[in-house]
Amino acid sequence: MYAYDQYGNPYVYSPYPVAYVPQPYNPYQRGYYPNFYYRQQSVQGQASWTEGGAETACNTPWSTNNYMTAAVGENTPYQCGQKLKVKNLSSDDQKEITVTVVDQVPNYPPNKINLHRKAFQALGANLDAGIINVQITPITPEQESSEWGKYLMNVTQTAYPNYQITDYKSVSKTEISSDQTKEVYEYTLQSSQETIKVQASVTYNPQTGRVVSFDLKEV
Repeated sequence: MYAYDQYGNPYVYSPYPVAYVPQPYNPYQRGYYPNFYYRQQSVQGQASWTEGGAETACNTPWSTNNYMTAAVGENTPYQCGQKLKVKNLSSDDQKEITVTVVDQVPNYPPNKINLHRKAFQALGANLDAGIINVQITPITPEQESSEWGKYLMNVTQTAYPNYQITDYKSVSKTEISSDQTKEVYEYTLQSSQETIKVQASVTYNPQTGRVVSFDLKEV
């Protein structure tokens, strides 16, 4: 049978029921697990699923990020609102999604994550399985803000092989819809004859990280 969280939803598969003991929420409690380890390395563990609940320790609804959301242990260094990459290691195609931490649970193992049902299914997992093996990779704010800038830099450099990129800046970031975000960057390129500016944009799915389209133009 399933063990249940405070919302009455399954967390992990267990032959014994697990009682929820209310404890005061402390967003600064990190336990003895060093932040550096979790922020720099991936962790292999397990993922279960839940339908979520009306209240969360982070005061963030499960519907955030189009339900690509998760709960983690209170004593892990994962922050409320932090994004985590979760890869399904139990399937051959090893699908990967990005989820947002919306809840923290006391006495929950640091290598386990409880995904919203829609996130669990987005990994290609069968709900009847209950638990799958996953790889959890934290995304730092620095990585999140610069990831697409670096992607477009590589695209721009490939398009202009005889130029060197000397500078770049973020121009804008727009949420077009729940599954499409557009980012625009401006790059300064220099050759032996001239200096030009190129504006590059990319539209991507923030849930899966897949590129929808990209565009380059000289400005």
